Amino acid sequence: MVLLARIAFALTLLASGMAQAAGCFPVAGLMLRPIPAALPTGATIQLTFLGHSSFLIETADGVTAVTDYNDYVRAPLTPTIVTMNNAHDTHYSNNVEPGVEHILRGWSPDGGAAEHDVTVRDLRVRNVPTAVRGRVGDQALGNSIFVFETADLCVAHLGHLHHTLLDTQLGEIGQIDVLLVPVDGVYTMSQEEMVQVIDQIAPAVVIPMHYFGAERLGRFLGLMGERWRVEMATSAVLPLSRATLPWRTVIVLPGR
Repeated sequence: MVLLARIAFALTLLASGMAQAAGCFPVAGLMLRPIPAALPTGATIQLTFLGHSSFLIETADGVTAVTDYNDYVRAPLTPTIVTMNNAHDTHYSNNVEPGVEHILRGWSPDGGAAEHDVTVRDLRVRNVPTAVRGRVGDQALGNSIFVFETADLCVAHLGHLHHTLLDTQLGEIGQIDVLLVPVDGVYTMSQEEMVQVIDQIAPAVVIPMHYFGAERLGRFLGLMGERWRVEMATSAVLPLSRATLPWRTVIVLPGR
């Protein structure tokens, strides 16, 4: 029933001309480009887990983005785009290195919801605001889910998510292939609720982040149960493509 509802919603968006705005129904609307030597043969996108909740995203056309850019975990290169989901010092920075073209904060310093929709060559980055526990009024929407669309893949970073998602937020997020999920179970939301969010979005691949120790991670993997296959990667670098994308797989990337 959930799948049928998602399909019906997608058809409604297409009929209303909103699909391009929402994105990721069923693929990003960006043209495929030749893949340069920077990525492994056949890869559309490459993820590198930098640690905590920061990832380096590299596209076939050489565009780079770093999620949850902060002063403690940095990529080995200057990214084209940086996203900062939440105004906490391990998730943002006021000291962005020269050369970064786009700085996308997941909250509005003036209050209210942040709004971002940036396209650089073959990478589109947009945000979906969510509420932060304990904040009210103009500061209530203090977190953003960032969606990265390139060629035929969509990646979503949940940031510092504190609640299950509304239908309107699910519609804005769209169909996601790879979901980057905080699984600490304390500072964001309970692991049981986070599994509910994963079921709401229904990605093909889940990559855990923002956990503190093997015990926390192990508990989350246990909650995912037999419905999901678990793969313990030996490298923090993960090339991805539509042709080789696994299904219902949790991939644990080693990182700091």
